[in-house]
Amino acid sequence: MTFPAYEILGPDRPSRWLVTCDHAANTVPDWVGGGSLGICAADMDRHIAYDVGASGVTRALADRLDAPAILSCFSRLVIDPNRGEDDPTLLMKLYDGTIIPANRNAGPEELQRRLDACYRPYHAAYAKLAARRADTVICAVHSFTPRLNGRPPRPWEVGVLYSHRDTRLARPLIDRLRAEGYVTGDNEPYLGHLDGDAIDRHALTPGRPNVLIEVRNDLIRAPEGQVLWAARLAPILEDVLAASGL
Repeated sequence: MTFPAYEILGPDRPSRWLVTCDHAANTVPDWVGGGSLGICAADMDRHIAYDVGASGVTRALADRLDAPAILSCFSRLVIDPNRGEDDPTLLMKLYDGTIIPANRNAGPEELQRRLDACYRPYHAAYAKLAARRADTVICAVHSFTPRLNGRPPRPWEVGVLYSHRDTRLARPLIDRLRAEGYVTGDNEPYLGHLDGDAIDRHALTPGRPNVLIEVRNDLIRAPEGQVLWAARLAPILEDVLAASGL
């Protein structure tokens, strides 16, 4: 069984930045439920299956930074690469009101199959790309839904998530985005650290500077919005990194 678990862009680009997209795709491999998780197309097009618009932002941002990028090629509902291997939400059975039939009875053997085919190859490639130079800085790109079912609207245009273990770039980035007039969440719409998540694994543990950016997905669903937000973010990221002295 082979599956292209990830896509790498510009591995030889010269920038210190590495742009990542853990939830780039809503693809279900054909060996999982015949290519279906048993949920409708509308649900597969929602934030529960992938980060809407994040792939386009990642591609455009990597181009502007002249940086390499890595993107996942499988839905987060197949297995979530932004969780630790022992996280109970690694393989979601219910998400934002939607039951995931193909995951409902998935046991330890199925979990291992998805880890070996999708999750572990993605993280192995991510680790290799991050180690290409000693001074790598990671920028993780995500998106969030404007409103969860039954919850209040989320007012932020963009959020910067971070761990208390490393605020070196996140705090100045928040300040700069707010100064530019963007409604910016500080560890909103959710907290930015989970033990074993992608930033914990590839940035915090090895000590690499990092930022995690969440853009509200209604702003980047269309290609024009993706290019616009990449154009906004690239110079700000460069300025914040240069001012940090890292």
